[in-house]
Amino acid sequence: MMKMKNWLLTGLLFMIVSTVFSQGKITGIITDGSGGSLPGANVAIKGSNTATSTDFDGKFSLDAKISTGEVVITYLGYDSKTVKFTVSNNGVADLGEIVLASNSNELSEIVVKSSVVDIAKDRKTPVAVSTIKAAEIQQKLGTQEFPEILKNTPSVYATKAGGGFGDSSIRIRGFTQNNIAVMINGMPVNDMENGSVYWSNWAGLSDVASAIQVQRGLGASKLITPSVGGTINIVTKSSDMKEGGSVSSGFGNGNYFKIQGSYNTGKLDSGLSASVLLSQTMGQGYIQGTDFEGSNYYVALGYANKSDSHNFQLTVTGAPQWHNQRSTVSTIATYQKYGSIENPNTRYNPDAGFLNGEAYNIRKNYYHKPVASFNWDYKINETTKLSSVLYASMGRGAGASAAGGIRGKSYSDLVAFRTADGLVDYDKIVAYNSGQSVYINGFTGLQTRAKVNGLYQNTFSSGSNANTAAAASTGTTGISQTSSINSHDWYGAVINLNKKLSQTLTLDFGLDARTYTGYHFTVVNDLLGGNEFYDVLQQSSLPAGNHITTTYPTSVQWNVFDKKDYEKVSFNSTGKVKWYGVFTQLEYSKNNLTAFVQGALSQQGYKREDTFVYLPTNPLSSTPYKNILGGNVKGGANYNISEKSNVFVNAGYYDKQPFFNSVYPNNKSTLNPNLTNEKITGFEAGYGFRSKYFTANVNVYNTTWNDRYLKGNALPTSATIPANTTYTEFVGLNEVHSGVEIEANSKITDKLRFNGMFSYGIWEYKGNATVNAYYQADNTPVPGFQGTTIYMDKVKVGDAAQMTASLGASYEVLTRVTVDANYNFNNKLYAGINPVNFTSPTNKGSLELPSYGLVDAGFSYKMLVGQNKDKSVNFRLNVNNLFDKVYIAESRTNTFADDFVSGTSGPTYASSGQVYKGIATNNQVFFGFGRTWNFTLRYDF
Repeated sequence: MMKMKNWLLTGLLFMIVSTVFSQGKITGIITDGSGGSLPGANVAIKGSNTATSTDFDGKFSLDAKISTGEVVITYLGYDSKTVKFTVSNNGVADLGEIVLASNSNELSEIVVKSSVVDIAKDRKTPVAVSTIKAAEIQQKLGTQEFPEILKNTPSVYATKAGGGFGDSSIRIRGFTQNNIAVMINGMPVNDMENGSVYWSNWAGLSDVASAIQVQRGLGASKLITPSVGGTINIVTKSSDMKEGGSVSSGFGNGNYFKIQGSYNTGKLDSGLSASVLLSQTMGQGYIQGTDFEGSNYYVALGYANKSDSHNFQLTVTGAPQWHNQRSTVSTIATYQKYGSIENPNTRYNPDAGFLNGEAYNIRKNYYHKPVASFNWDYKINETTKLSSVLYASMGRGAGASAAGGIRGKSYSDLVAFRTADGLVDYDKIVAYNSGQSVYINGFTGLQTRAKVNGLYQNTFSSGSNANTAAAASTGTTGISQTSSINSHDWYGAVINLNKKLSQTLTLDFGLDARTYTGYHFTVVNDLLGGNEFYDVLQQSSLPAGNHITTTYPTSVQWNVFDKKDYEKVSFNSTGKVKWYGVFTQLEYSKNNLTAFVQGALSQQGYKREDTFVYLPTNPLSSTPYKNILGGNVKGGANYNISEKSNVFVNAGYYDKQPFFNSVYPNNKSTLNPNLTNEKITGFEAGYGFRSKYFTANVNVYNTTWNDRYLKGNALPTSATIPANTTYTEFVGLNEVHSGVEIEANSKITDKLRFNGMFSYGIWEYKGNATVNAYYQADNTPVPGFQGTTIYMDKVKVGDAAQMTASLGASYEVLTRVTVDANYNFNNKLYAGINPVNFTSPTNKGSLELPSYGLVDAGFSYKMLVGQNKDKSVNFRLNVNNLFDKVYIAESRTNTFADDFVSGTSGPTYASSGQVYKGIATNNQVFFGFGRTWNFTLRYDF
């Protein structure tokens, strides 16, 4: 009996030891069921920290410390799947092919762990949405700007604007990007003073993004965000990716060169993980004189406990860069002058030139905006989850431009300082500034400046343009390079409690707090041969003024914690914004029906400090906070008719606070008397279809934007109004944006795939508005120009194509050899307008620009290497605008071909032959890029 007990105990002990110490492998391949592998899919043993990712052929191998259990497979854009396994000690359990069902718009919860990140889920979240995954971003973006990867999604219009590195812009459903919410891992990144997004600050996002989701319309975000047109949700890579890394190098036209390296530790047994990426990019730019250099760093550290109830992620990323710009917008006639009538020089840059034999551009942007975030996700129990993100950003940098003038002419004058090929003669500017006698185009005889107190003194004045010897001898002004510093300190937190109330109801409740301080002032960078800069704009320095001799380089500030003490000119103000918000959402989900209702409330406080325009004793030198309440409410429902079809509807209302420069217009501390919240109402409905070989979405929408506030340009110069002495405000602007969107994807065979989209919008102003005009000097009204009617009813909204379409295809011609091409068409594109020009009820509306279509093409090859063929060398060639199409991407002016060349009579632009493709040649435009190409070689290990 004793022996039997001993045998039983020994056997039990052996079983326990075998269970604890057994080592086995689990293998398999993850596919989409149509012959396509899914590289980078997450494979994890349920209830443990053991996880890996599939290789480039969808294969995985996982070490198991238990003999039986379940693996959970998740992949971006596909439904997750759980598969049981049994593995013997030191054995291998081959699970074979595991097929994931397509769910093209969903970001899995493994990729997005936090409920702070509001990701729309296909056939569940009732919003119009498109998702672009990391593989497509990495493969097709190349030398394009980050927003351009979105150009083949419905109702999106992306341009390169002036063409400098990171100067691109994007519009969704006709709304500009300061009315589009941009979120990174649940953090809002739109500038808190004006809603802007400067893509040059985020040039590294394409390297670290795991997916981009474009939510058109009011979107899925629970926060109060400027999502009038939509939301761009960017999800970056997490630290617990599969162990491994990559190195890559790319080059392209314009001496473009990029090198990048990354490494991920994977999730260690301790629960720790880390991911690091570094890259460097440089080039001359496609546009003349737009040299650039940028870096990118990304560090992510993570920790998860064994039960995965606590997950921490610390992420720091930044993209310090500098780039020369094309900020001056030329007329079509100017492009023709330096090209030909039929072939304008679309690369022409009126800001570029040479100085001392080297390329020089007075317009330059340099900025460094690192962002640090700390995410904590706490699974309190099976029904309760707390997600928090604390974030901070310190932006340091500026945009350099010119101050002052010579003989009444700015550096960008079309004649005065131009060489024969249209470049700026910076050598002549330096010669004049330093006292040398020079010939200035358009003036008679040599021009020589005089000294002031023994110095060649530059100011903000441009001097006299009278073509007389007396004016020349008394001219004391010069041209300097100055920078408008726009630095900031930004701290914020978003906390969300997610509670599952029952099997069908889930409640979210959260807080959104932000504080922002913006530092705005001007410094002198280069006197360009002058001896000092004299400024009389600071009140405390009058009447003597400031005599500035210190200059500051236009170089990137890597140490953002150093608050440098600058000598300032022109202006110096601090803008402060405090934001407190609460939000809640109730979601119902049962069987085929999902519905939600969401509400949010925020208070924004605006404060302005200015001891430059105002003496410290003046109460306006430091205003109290102006607090403004805003909020939104929205709801919607999705119903899955069948496994293939679903329908959804949503509606929402935003009461949106104005931007900072609407509260305190024209760099003054006087409150705007016409302050009012903007009101946005949106309605949307959609239908979706999913099958093994074909998916499609159809959406219809209507967005009404009332009481839009817009600050305009100066009034036209007249006998009573000097040039550039006024500014305008438009009150009561209303817009209606409605349209239809179609998006489809099809797998014809395992090797051939098609994708396409079509969108048609009707984006118009509704009703009339009024314009008020004020003097810049003191914000006093311009007599006779208050409450003037602006006739805007039915005028088309400009700067975005109201009809877009694309058709693309990819074909695997040989194993791992793929060619792809895409055609993108843009129509009903209207010029940007200045409402001040619409004071007549018989105006012609918005100028329609010529439609255009572009073809992009690519070639990919992946070569498997390594002993187990688990590593690869990847080749990618992109050619954008394959047929070198010449097209106008945007126009800043609105002149028609049948308008008179001058005055109210005489020849028109059309009758005098001053037209290009039917457009008057005095319109100021930016042409799009011609043919560009890039080649990338990447080694993944």
